[in-house]
Amino acid sequence: MTSAKNMQHAELTAWRKNLRRELLARRQALPADRLHAWRLAMDRHLQYGFPGLAKGVVAFCWPIRNEYDARHLMRRLREQGASTALPVVLAPKTPLIFREWHPGVEMELGKLDIPYPKAGAGLVPDTVLLPMIGFDSEGYRLGYGGGFFDRTLESLREAKPLVIGVSFELGAIATIRPQPWDIPMDYVVTERGVYRRDAGKLEFLGVPSNAKGSSLSSPVCYADEIAPGYFGEDPETPRD
Repeated sequence: MTSAKNMQHAELTAWRKNLRRELLARRQALPADRLHAWRLAMDRHLQYGFPGLAKGVVAFCWPIRNEYDARHLMRRLREQGASTALPVVLAPKTPLIFREWHPGVEMELGKLDIPYPKAGAGLVPDTVLLPMIGFDSEGYRLGYGGGFFDRTLESLREAKPLVIGVSFELGAIATIRPQPWDIPMDYVVTERGVYRRDAGKLEFLGVPSNAKGSSLSSPVCYADEIAPGYFGEDPETPRD
């Protein structure tokens, strides 16, 4: 006989799956010019709202499905002295590790054809920029459903990184119906501005004052100026 607990878990899984599908459809329907404008805004919010990113190790994710593309900001942070790292899946249902990445690092394709560094020592990030399909009023994240990042953040509790969820405002929802294994974000950054989690709720802090009207959007927008292969693609294959 199916227990009530199993039925509740199955209901939650189905509900999250449908919500994930709906939010992904909204995001993937975004036009390129809007994605570009929102990316520039988020670059500014992160650069000016979190100046400590220019130091230490910053982990980010290779963008898929119209996610915020942090690669432009990562270049700027490396210029300022930061190391940047990408997550690597070692085995199902185990924590991720992070390996240093910069242009020229040899890559392999993993799940969903997401590239990751083929070799290298594992790094412990000081900050994680964590993409979200959705986020709720308590700062909990709706991801792709694999549970990798929840397990990873749990494994890093003794050397807890600052976790900044990155998403667009269209991913904001009332609740993801969080469970004991879900780990909330410390901050959330969208094209609108910066949120901080206080007393179990997200508080909107606004736009960092030194980011308003800044000229950062120009130097961070490198896409048309970078030699082929900068973002890790085959140098012989032109980008879209």
